[in-house]
Amino acid sequence: MRFPKLSRSFRQLGTHVLAIALGVLLTVSTLQVLPSQAEPAPTVTAGDSSNLIAQRQSPSAAIGSTSFVTAAVNRVGSAVVRIDTERTITRRVDPFMEDPFFRRFFGEGFSQQIPSEQLRGLGSGFILDKSGLVLTNAHVVDKADKVTVRLKDGRTFEGKVQGIDEVTDLAVVKINAGNDLPVAPLGSSSNVQVGDWAIAVGNPLGFDNTVTLGIVSTLKRSSAQVGISDKRLDFIQTDAAINPGNSGGPLLNGQGEVIGINTAIRPDAMGIGFAIPIDKAKAIAAQLQRDGKVAHPYLGVQMLTLTPDLAKQNNTDPNSPIQIPEINGVFVMRVVPNSPAASAGIRRGDVILQVDGKPITSAEQLQNVVEDSRLGQVLQVKVQRGNQTQQFSIRTAELQNAS
Repeated sequence: MRFPKLSRSFRQLGTHVLAIALGVLLTVSTLQVLPSQAEPAPTVTAGDSSNLIAQRQSPSAAIGSTSFVTAAVNRVGSAVVRIDTERTITRRVDPFMEDPFFRRFFGEGFSQQIPSEQLRGLGSGFILDKSGLVLTNAHVVDKADKVTVRLKDGRTFEGKVQGIDEVTDLAVVKINAGNDLPVAPLGSSSNVQVGDWAIAVGNPLGFDNTVTLGIVSTLKRSSAQVGISDKRLDFIQTDAAINPGNSGGPLLNGQGEVIGINTAIRPDAMGIGFAIPIDKAKAIAAQLQRDGKVAHPYLGVQMLTLTPDLAKQNNTDPNSPIQIPEINGVFVMRVVPNSPAASAGIRRGDVILQVDGKPITSAEQLQNVVEDSRLGQVLQVKVQRGNQTQQFSIRTAELQNAS
């Protein structure tokens, strides 16, 4: 009777021993597998200490606490200025006050009390050199009686307008602030590409030292496309926020170099602004500093880019007053009286095909050819008039009024 009980005890003991053995085996197996799932600790030699430091840093520390925008703004920010302008305008007196009857009724002194009004403007600019030359937009300081330039450090100086060019909307202002002023580093707009970073700095809506970030949306956007037909510019288009007060301030690249001058916005669009390329601005600023003005050659025509499709639409319209050749060229919409084009014999309805043997296919192209010519230069212009082509010699003259 004792042997069966003893046998059961041995069987129970064997079961416990087997369970313990399996537990030990699983533990040992786990200890052998876990280290293979982890990366080995880095082996550091005397020359690899920087690698160890980088691996121990958090991702945010590795990126750095200062962004490229901060670095760019710090490089140029102290050279960006605020420009405040004042202008006194006089209201016209009602003509009836010049009547002798009313003068006797109200008194002789009443008609002499001509009302006046102070207009104040706000813009931006940046310092070109240590002597105190400031570059801004012409429309910021045009017709201003008083110009005040305020630096980022709070100092203010009276500015003297040295030159204005309405055609390119650029102006140079001089301040006397010693010879140790911060200077904005100038880049090259010829190296700018679509998609590059664009940083606008200025004083929009009176909010001083404001920075906005975007990209270059497109290049060589003509002033005609922007809706400023009296200018001769190919703009840098950007989606960096530009608002009233930004005018004249710098547009920077990612390295903190000035690539453009913020100039215009479209009131009917959001996220579209325009800047004058700095390469163009540098050339104009040098002439304004030297001569106080810039001489622009002109022909004296109002023009429109012509395509075969556009001409066909006109020709199929029964109410069209004129039939247009269905070709590529520049259609002359109007000839300015007493202009070089008028003197040479150009007429309304002509289509300009070539200048000095080079094909002309757009109004912007023709405008650039004329802008790049010299005052008094004779241009050989090939024109389609009806079914005939004719050649005209047009001597450029100086554009007197941008409007």
